[in-house]
Amino acid sequence: MSENQQIRNKDLFTQKYVHYRLLISKYIAIKWLIYGYLANALSIYTKTNKNIYTEDKKTHLYKDRNDMRVMYISGMALRLSKSQNKKPMELANAIASHLSAICGDVFSIQIVPPGLIHLELTHSCLALWLQSLAVGHSEVDGESEGWGKWGMRRVGDQEKCLILKEDSKFPNSLFAVQYAHARCCSLILLAHQEGLIKLREPVPNTSPAFWSLISSNPLPWLNCDGKLHLNHPDERRLIAELVQVVDNMKCPEVSSCLNLKKAALNLSRAFENFWCNCRIWGEVKITSLELAQARLGLIMATQSVLKFLLEDKLEVFAPLEL
Repeated sequence: MSENQQIRNKDLFTQKYVHYRLLISKYIAIKWLIYGYLANALSIYTKTNKNIYTEDKKTHLYKDRNDMRVMYISGMALRLSKSQNKKPMELANAIASHLSAICGDVFSIQIVPPGLIHLELTHSCLALWLQSLAVGHSEVDGESEGWGKWGMRRVGDQEKCLILKEDSKFPNSLFAVQYAHARCCSLILLAHQEGLIKLREPVPNTSPAFWSLISSNPLPWLNCDGKLHLNHPDERRLIAELVQVVDNMKCPEVSSCLNLKKAALNLSRAFENFWCNCRIWGEVKITSLELAQARLGLIMATQSVLKFLLEDKLEVFAPLEL
């Protein structure tokens, strides 16, 4: 890719990042972003009350199992067609038309008989979501603000000390998750030392605000065609796990300690598979620097979520090194 193409892609990414920053920061979970859009559409095209839709949302929106895309399937048109005295395809098309007008650049929307609505997250919006996970919402503006609820803090804010029991520092059942977190940290610090990425400060030995130190430059998630660099099956599997974990955080029925442990272990396994099969250094660094940096961004996003799961949800130590 030429230098001019890189500059244009970076400018376009920055513009979209700023445009969607409030949207992404309000609806961290992609599933809940869709809930908001669908509830709005239904309140316009049906007699359904938006609150009723929100309360009953878990029965009609599902994530597709194909790891190579982030897609959700809504069956609300089928469910409401009888009460609205409309054919499922007619109602689905009306809802899809409204969605295309307000969020056509966020999701690609398709109607599938007998009346299902498929919403696939665009590559550009997925890149923005990953960028937010990796470095926080306000980095493009040069403002070092991370996601407070994900264990990150604004630089200069008073840190809340994490109080841990002695026997909870390295519980056997979660050691693999803690190891994955420490591995993420060591890889990113190594990348900083070798100039692949830039941190605001060197090794953050004492601050839990690890990712508030990341520089403000957007990571090169997209290629010159606007497609995600990350296309390896293990890259996509890791992204799918991140999406699933963040979605589940919004669902009380799946946020029990047992389910959170399972989610953390699944995420750590997906990271290990990614790291074993998706190289950053060596030939990849030399021949495809943007791919190497995008993979580092995925590691940053993984670290952010692992830290939140360990410290905020499971109340155990998230080590920077072992």
